[in-house]
Amino acid sequence: MSVTSDGGERATSLADAAVGGDRLALARLLTAVENRTPVAEAAMRRLYPTAGGAHLVGITGPPGSGKSTLVAALIAEVRRAGRPVAVIAVDPSSPITGGALLGDRVRMQAYADDPDVFIRSMASRGHAGGLAATSTAAAAVLDAAGFGLILIETVGTGQSEVEVAAAADTTVVLEAPEMGDEVQAIKAGLLEVADLVVVNKGDRPGAQRTASQLRAMLVAAAPRPQLAAAGETARPERPRPKRPEVLITTATTGDGVPELLAALDRHRAVAAEADGPPPAARLARAEAQVWAIVADRLRDGLHDGAHEAATETVLADVADHRLDPYSAADRLLAILRETAG
Repeated sequence: MSVTSDGGERATSLADAAVGGDRLALARLLTAVENRTPVAEAAMRRLYPTAGGAHLVGITGPPGSGKSTLVAALIAEVRRAGRPVAVIAVDPSSPITGGALLGDRVRMQAYADDPDVFIRSMASRGHAGGLAATSTAAAAVLDAAGFGLILIETVGTGQSEVEVAAAADTTVVLEAPEMGDEVQAIKAGLLEVADLVVVNKGDRPGAQRTASQLRAMLVAAAPRPQLAAAGETARPERPRPKRPEVLITTATTGDGVPELLAALDRHRAVAAEADGPPPAARLARAEAQVWAIVADRLRDGLHDGAHEAATETVLADVADHRLDPYSAADRLLAILRETAG
């Protein structure tokens, strides 16, 4: 992907304006990132080295658990503390325009005029895992623009939203009382990626019982150390899955939201004090970003003018079962290697 001189100047101008506090420039830059334009790539090259200091919080859970309402309540609590906050709200895509169906985010419109709150709706555009394909890139832009806390709210499709754990420093999984979702969460692996589990709608009957059930299941799911038999050398204990804290909130009234923000800050502080290599979440995020770009570059390379006919022939052979997909992939990679050679 090449950038002309004019495109490079525009990218520099947008990036500098966004970092300088121009919210319109920031919105335009995020649109470029979402559309994967050459201007966005040039701007990311400039901004990415200055990012990495923000706390990225992923908020996921099944439909009806109150994710958007809780995000709005968190915004209010963060602003009471005088801190800036940005939100990336991923919504289902419109089958007609490709845009975000719930992009208006009615519950968050109270903060539309607050310069220290930036809310961006992004369409998932068919991307699995509850996120948009460019969510992490958008978060890096908001990070570079000076937002120290970035909330990433997933689509809300239920059992496929574990991808948010690779995009966030702290993952919050919401559950609602009396919906049976605690069992679904265990099955789907949501609790395995959770740093905090929040039982929202705490004013409903059964909220305390749901929280108790979740705590009990989390204790039961934790593996117990294996004792060595007589005369056998003790084996090193395997790392245990994290046991997330379980909290109760009522987002509509704000009950429990200060405690949730305090828990987020504690989790952030513990991670900041850790020595050694980058946390696993950041490494996973880097891997996901880089592999997504590699896949896009490969796809673009195979569909350019020089390779388009050969690519279509290989795909047609797979469609007609004359060639298996693995051999097809090898053949397409060989085409690119020959070109590079």
